[in-house]
Amino acid sequence: MKFEDFKAGSWVQQYQYKSFAPIPINQEWNWEDPVINTLLERASRALAELDAFTLIVPDVDLFIQMHITKEANNSSRIEGTQTQMDEAVLEAEQLSPEKRDDWGEVRNYIQAINEAIDELDRLPLSNRLLKHTHAILMQGVRGENKTPGEFRVSQNWIGGSGLNDAAFIPPHQSEVPELMGDLEMFWHNENINVPELVRIALSHYQFETIHPFLDGNGRIGRLLITLYLVNKGLLRKPSLYLSHFFERNRGSYYDALTRVRQSNDVTHWVRFFLSAVIETANKGKETFERILVLRQEIDALTLSYGKRAENVQILMRSLYRRPAITANEAAKLLDVSHQAASALLKKMVSDRNGTYLSFFGCPCVATSARAMDLDWTSSL
Repeated sequence: MKFEDFKAGSWVQQYQYKSFAPIPINQEWNWEDPVINTLLERASRALAELDAFTLIVPDVDLFIQMHITKEANNSSRIEGTQTQMDEAVLEAEQLSPEKRDDWGEVRNYIQAINEAIDELDRLPLSNRLLKHTHAILMQGVRGENKTPGEFRVSQNWIGGSGLNDAAFIPPHQSEVPELMGDLEMFWHNENINVPELVRIALSHYQFETIHPFLDGNGRIGRLLITLYLVNKGLLRKPSLYLSHFFERNRGSYYDALTRVRQSNDVTHWVRFFLSAVIETANKGKETFERILVLRQEIDALTLSYGKRAENVQILMRSLYRRPAITANEAAKLLDVSHQAASALLKKMVSDRNGTYLSFFGCPCVATSARAMDLDWTSSL
């Protein structure tokens, strides 16, 4: 299928509404647009350079966990949650009750990402994996009664209050199994020559158009991008997430998806997607570079703590993964008294005007100030 000849699908009359039936995408794809070739080359190079950093950053898995927390927060915010990045790293009891529901959605997403990535070590990307991930995402939060872990068996819609005023009505539920089966075959079809980044660009569009779940489609669809890149070996670690780019360019993101369905303009969508990969990968590289500088500075400063240097190293490893800790948690982690842990945290807070730690405006919670200087909420 040539992009320039692409027909996105057709509107199908149902009882009192029309749903959109996209064409299957498991086929050969090509294009005439030279801009796509240029963007594809740049995106592939940026992705490879980002991936290389995961081999040279010490204890990279600690930072990947923070990366995952940021992705969970950004992706959930697109869907309307109000949890801030500093709140996402806290425990539920440290938040006011009215914020805990949104916090729960973010925490579910973190768990869903981690389990999905672990599962890829044993199984290839599949609809079964997406269903399992969806079940984790929806447990105990809004949408938990909307058949978590199962493709929908009723009609859904996007925008509006119902089918009569919806902005978009995805395919009828009877079409979902076949369309998702076609999508899964597309991921693994070795008989067609389609670059992996183009495959996942088309796959993300198709997934969001099918909208196979009653709720949570946006988050699963964005996570699909990272799962695909890891599954295909383009990334050794889950180090690229596009949610922040999509959130900052929300209008353009939705417009690009809509233009495919309304105007068959898949070229515009693929351009937009590849541009997102380029910008996000480049920003990720810059953050990894700053992480390396941060680690060198902190390692040098730690030596000045003498006998307490080992405890500082343990604390910092914990803070790299989750940049918030109470004195009680530190005491338990280090197996020291509350007084000793509190004294060490206070010294780390004051050291070099907060090079190590500062407070989140709360005396019981300390966080890595330099990590915040690196702007975890807009970089990694």
